[in-house]
Amino acid sequence: MKVIFSRTLLPSMIITILSLLLTGWLIVQAESNWIMVVAVLIVQFMIISILFIQFYNRYTRPIGKATKTVDRLIEGNYSARFYNGNSPEMEELSVKINTLARNMSEIAIQEQMQSEQLTTIVDNMQSGLVLIDEKGYVHVVNRKFLQMFGEEESNYRGHLYYDVFENENVHETVQKTFLYEEAVKESFVHRVGLNKIYVEVVGAPIFNERNMLKGAVLVLYDITELKKLENMRKDFVANVSHELRTPITSIRGFAETLLDNEIEDPATKEFMEIIYKESHRLQLLIEDLLALSRLEREDFRLLIDSYDVKKMVEEILPTLQQKAEKKNLTFNLEIPDQLTMRADKDRMKQVLINLVDNSIHYTPSEGDICLTISEEKDAIHFQVKDSGIGMDEKSQTRVFERFYRVDKARSRNTGGTGLGLAIVKHIVEVHKGKIDVESTLNEGTTIHIYIPK
Repeated sequence: MKVIFSRTLLPSMIITILSLLLTGWLIVQAESNWIMVVAVLIVQFMIISILFIQFYNRYTRPIGKATKTVDRLIEGNYSARFYNGNSPEMEELSVKINTLARNMSEIAIQEQMQSEQLTTIVDNMQSGLVLIDEKGYVHVVNRKFLQMFGEEESNYRGHLYYDVFENENVHETVQKTFLYEEAVKESFVHRVGLNKIYVEVVGAPIFNERNMLKGAVLVLYDITELKKLENMRKDFVANVSHELRTPITSIRGFAETLLDNEIEDPATKEFMEIIYKESHRLQLLIEDLLALSRLEREDFRLLIDSYDVKKMVEEILPTLQQKAEKKNLTFNLEIPDQLTMRADKDRMKQVLINLVDNSIHYTPSEGDICLTISEEKDAIHFQVKDSGIGMDEKSQTRVFERFYRVDKARSRNTGGTGLGLAIVKHIVEVHKGKIDVESTLNEGTTIHIYIPK
C-alpha cells in the first residue's frame, strides 16, 4: 500500500489539486464569461475521470480479482490463480498470491496423503480401535471394530459412547481412563448371535501439547483363539491331574503300608521312604492343579457369606502355629475384634494358609512372621510379613506365576508345589480384590491383599 500511495496516488492527488487550483483561478479571471467557466469545468471533469479510470484499471479492478482468488483459496480451491501485469505492484501481488496457492495446494496434498495413510493403517489393524473426545463423543471406529460388533459406522460416529456401547466393561474402561488419566485394561465376553467373542479392551488417555486431556483411545483385541487354546490347556491339565490322582494315591498308600511293616534291609527302607515322600509331593501338586482348574472355570462361583474374620482365622490358627513351631519361627497375629467381611470363607482360609505357608518355607529358623488384618474404607486388608530371604525386583513381578520359584533349590527341599501363590492370586481376583508384594532381598517380604467389603 505504501508503494501504491507513493507511486500513483500521490502524483494523482497532486495533479488533481493543481487542476482544481487552476480551475478556480480561471473561473475568477473569466468573471462573467460563462462559456469559459463551463469549458474549464468540462476539462476539469475529463482530467479527474481519466485519473479515476486509470486508477480503477490499474489497481481497483485487479484488487477485486485478487480478492476473488483469495476467496476461492479459502473455500479450498487451491488451483485458483491470479495474473495481472498492469503495474509492478500488482505483478508482485499476483506472484505472492500464486506462490501462496501453490504452497497451500502442496500442504493439502500432503495432509490428504497422511490422512489416507492413517486411515489405511487404522482400517487394516487387526484390533478394534475407537477414538473418543473429551466430551465422550465417538469420532473414529475402524473396520475391525465393526467386524467384531457387527454394526454400521454411522451407528457410532458422532454419538456419546454410553449411548452406543452396551457393554458395562467398555463404560468402565472409558470412565477409569478419564478419571485416572492412565492406561486401563479390562476383559469381557461379547455375544454375536450364538457365537461368543472374548475381548480384551485397553483404554489410554490422549493429551495435547499442553498436557491437557483431550480424549481417549480404546484398542479392542479379539482373544477368542487365545482363549480357546488356554481352555484346551486348562482342560488338558485338569484331565491329566484327575487321571493321575488315583494311581498316585494308590502308590502312596502301598508305600505307607510297606513302611508300617518292619523292613530289615536299610536300602529297601530308604527307597520306600523316597517313594512315599515323592508320591506325597505329587499328590499335593495334583491337588493344587485341580484347585487352579476349578478356579479358572467360567462357571466357577464363590460361596459368599458374612462371617467374623477373627473366628475364621482361629479355625486355621493351630495348623499355622504348628508349622511355624517346627522351624522355630515366631508367629504373631493382629486382628481387631468384631471384624466381619463378605467372602467365600473356605477360599479365604486357603489364601491365608498358602500365604503363611509360603512365608514359613522362605524364612530361616529364628525368624518372624506376622499376620495382620485390618479394616479400611472400602476393603479388608490382609498383610503377611516375614523376615525371610526376600526377593529382587525381577522376582516380584513373577512371584504369582505358576511354578515360579524365587530360590529353586530351596523350594525343592521345602516341598512346595510352586502353585500356592498362583492359587492365592486367582482367589483374590475372583473376589474382585487386589494383591501387592513388597520385598527386599535378604530382609523379608510383605504381601498385601485387599478384599472389597
